[in-house]
Amino acid sequence: MEGLRFLVTGGSQGIGAALVDLARDRGHEVVFTGRDAGRIEQVAARSGAHGLRADVSQPADNQRTVDACVERMGGIDVLVNNAAFGYPAEVGEIDMARMRALFDTNVFGLVDLTNRVAPLLKAQRRGYIFNIASTSGMKGARAGTAYAGSKWAVRGISQCWQAELRPHGVHVTCVCPSEVQTDWMGRTGRNNPNKLYAVDIAEAVMAVLGMHPRALWPEFAVFANNPWETS
Repeated sequence: MEGLRFLVTGGSQGIGAALVDLARDRGHEVVFTGRDAGRIEQVAARSGAHGLRADVSQPADNQRTVDACVERMGGIDVLVNNAAFGYPAEVGEIDMARMRALFDTNVFGLVDLTNRVAPLLKAQRRGYIFNIASTSGMKGARAGTAYAGSKWAVRGISQCWQAELRPHGVHVTCVCPSEVQTDWMGRTGRNNPNKLYAVDIAEAVMAVLGMHPRALWPEFAVFANNPWETS
């Protein structure tokens, strides 16, 4: 695989950070964003990637991010829309302001950033967009209205972009991980060694990039094979 230019949102922890590390290990250029300055500095120091403090829910930040990619790397080949957060609440108790804030990041921020990147990919007639959704976007669950709803939206948006961008040589893949051992929503007890690790999702993304560009992998889910094992 020739050297590629990555933009990874939410790259200061979890799946995003694992992908930043893996892409850099394989010789690619990487710009990543995050909101926690300390975590950004840690990932940048160990990987050699360029970290930006930016919030995808803010249009000005998204334009600044794209401008930085063009200035530092000359463009973008791979956009990974990974930034997201959760908010569990059952219907009848949903705080609509919190749900709107979630959609501002998980859905509208994703669209706004891609809206700025897509013209670059179309102009060069090649590129990849990975939208990190979730298996929560494949099935409903108690208290999942906000988060699962946002990930269902990401899946539908991905299918629209596939229809629009395939004629321009641009690949769009929707990735749906099951539960990954990250510090998700402040929960640090998700340390079952039989569940997925962030690097598993990063490796899956890199596997798609290793395919011949004539092939499109539109969507895939990643589950732990046996998360019930206790030994």
